[in-house]
Amino acid sequence: MGDPDDTPPPAALRHFSASLPMLLLRAREAVMLRFRVMLRAHGLTEQQWRVLRALTTVETIEASELALATFLLGPSLSRILRDLEGQGLIATGTHAADQRRKLVRLTAAGGERIAAVAPRSEAIYAEITGRFGEARLAALQGLLAELQASLAQDGE
Repeated sequence: MGDPDDTPPPAALRHFSASLPMLLLRAREAVMLRFRVMLRAHGLTEQQWRVLRALTTVETIEASELALATFLLGPSLSRILRDLEGQGLIATGTHAADQRRKLVRLTAAGGERIAAVAPRSEAIYAEITGRFGEARLAALQGLLAELQASLAQDGE
């Protein structure tokens, strides 16, 4: 080891608390704290709920597309799909033209679980909206969508 005086000065960085990734993570955590207890009461994890919510927007979806839509890695999604299928909330099958492609769909029981969770989920959204303000929340959602789109232009 050299002389402590030989240590180069640290690179100029913005303060950790002003780091965009950390601000986004803190905001996500503040939001998710409100949902976690409710999801646990319905026997769901955050990731399982994310998958079920994504499945409400399609009739059937390929697992690879579902992974992209939910920002879940393939191995994690495989485990989540296995667990959800074991609970009877989803059904999986293979694509008729390509047996390697896994298809996923929501079952009636999955739809019932979503219907059971939806009122409390919407109440949480209403609480967040009430605390933050409807216009500010809409503006934030718009800004976040714009940020994502502007960064996606580089090919992610």
